[in-house]
Formats: sequence, C-alpha cells, structure tokens
Amino acid sequence: MPVPLLRPDRPPVLPVEPGGDPARWAARHRDALRALVTEHGALLVRGLGLRDAAGTAAVFAALSDDLMAETESFAPRRARATGTYTTTPWPPNQQMCPHHELSYAMEFPGLMFFACLRAPDDGGATAVADASAVLDALPRRLVRRFARQGWLLTRTYNGEIGASVAEAFGTDDRAAVEHHCRTHAIAYRWQPDGTLCTRQRRSAVVRHPATGRRCWFNQVAFLNEWTLAPDIRAYLVDSYGPDGLPFNTRYGNGDPLEPETVELLNGVYQAHTRRTPWRSGDLLLVDNVRTAHGREPFHGRREILVALADRVSLTDCSPTIEVTAV
Repeated sequence: MPVPLLRPDRPPVLPVEPGGDPARWAARHRDALRALVTEHGALLVRGLGLRDAAGTAAVFAALSDDLMAETESFAPRRARATGTYTTTPWPPNQQMCPHHELSYAMEFPGLMFFACLRAPDDGGATAVADASAVLDALPRRLVRRFARQGWLLTRTYNGEIGASVAEAFGTDDRAAVEHHCRTHAIAYRWQPDGTLCTRQRRSAVVRHPATGRRCWFNQVAFLNEWTLAPDIRAYLVDSYGPDGLPFNTRYGNGDPLEPETVELLNGVYQAHTRRTPWRSGDLLLVDNVRTAHGREPFHGRREILVALADRVSLTDCSPTIEVTAV
C-alpha cells in the first residue's frame, strides 16, 4: 500500500488502484488503514471507485465489525443499506460547523466512514479539525470552566424541525422513550400538548480511549443558537420562543452561552480546519474522538453515504464530570 500524501491544509490522502472489488481491497488493508487513522486522525482514500450503496456498505462492513444504528439523532438520516446512511439533512448553502458525532450520547462511534458517490459541482468538502489542537488553542479559563461544569444540550421535539421522537429514539412509545432517557442520563418532561423536552449534561473534554490524548469533544458550538444564520435564529425564536428551540447548548450549570464565546469556538475550529474537495468514489475515515468533522456549503447534487462504527462508551473516555440527569 502506498504512503499517504501529507499537506498541512488537508487530511492525509492515500491514492490507490484497487483494480477489483473495493470491499476485498478494504478487507485486505483494514489493519493498515485503521493504523493510519490512529496516527493522523483522518484519512482520505482516493481511487477506490465507490459507486453505489451496496458496494459502499460492503466496504464499511469490511472495515469494522461494529457498525452502529444511530439513536438520539438531531436530524433524520435515511438508511440505504445495513449500517449505511445518508448524511444529515442540512441546507446546502449553510456551513455545518465542526463537531463530533453523537458526542451528547452515552455511546458514540469511535470511527466515522464517509463515501462520496457523487461529488458536488463546487464546495461541499467534509472538513476535519484535530480536537487536541483545538483544545490547546482555546483560552485556559474557558477550558477550565467546561472541564468543571461540562456542557448541556436542551432539545424540544416539536415534530416540525429536527428528528421526531420516533426518529430519534426508534419508537414513539412513551414508556420506551422514558426508559431510554432514564438509562442514558437524560432528564425529560412531556408538555401538555405531548411535546417532549430533554436536557442532558455531558463532559466537554475527554481522553481518547486508545491514546489517552485530551480532546475537545462536544457539539457546544454546532448545536448552539448563535451558530445559526441570524435570520434562521430569529425565525426559530419567534416561532418557538427562546426556551423552546429544537436544540440549543449551554454551560453545564445551565447558564446561557455568550454569542462571543460561540464565535470564538467557531473561529478556533476554522483556524484548525483541513479540507480536501471530494471526488466521486472517495472514502474518508475519521477518528470521531480525536477529530471533529463538518461540511462546507456547496452547489450541485452531492451524495455522501455515512457509517458510524466502533462504538465507544463515554465512561471509557475519562469524563471530567459525573454524568447524571439534570
């Protein structure tokens, strides 16, 4: 297998010529590929020639024995094959800022796989940022506060924006939803009209379960109201009220985040972002704990398939706070 091409502004790119079945190639080089992801945090495999959902699912299965079904999603994905999903719906003209998949859950993927079946006409890169570098670049005072208090995610399942209760929990049975919340440290309440509201506090700083490296691991900026475009935020606040937004984040003690703090977080992410434009057939592997990922705005049709792999428990990542329902 060739050596990946390294540039400071891009994730490592591994050019390959499989010359046959991509899944067989992935299985043969599985250990080497995973080692490169451990070393670099992300790896783009170029030339694999992925073309359809079935072939992509076979590659994903060859790379991991533990493909996860997504729960607690903030927006619904569509399953295309076993363990293989479409990307999260997000307006093409809007930036999806860097985040760590399901970092608000008690179990989350250790690895993310992305396959490009159709590259957009312009933009649309799945950008990555090193979570340890981001942590080191943040003001110490802010890091200490998040390490001491954690971060809080609030959600209101209004049935209009974001995932519905059934889409997020796999059921709309109240007893089953409440059981999931109780066993996953999620505080919940049902409003008189049947709307579900939840609160979950999580650690914002963790240690990588394999390397022990400290990482900024959360979705504080991504799911915060101040990251939204001003007109979208104004519409949501006008429609649902400041405390009824489909999702929002706070400091772990419940204090609201200041707009300038969210701007600072997004600025640090941007300064540490690496991106490579997609080409049809590409495969991107991302260490979900060490590396945040986002999505650039784009034009034209874009088709990316995703898998969540190698589940990790928050308790295996040395959280800085005790995770309990709040």
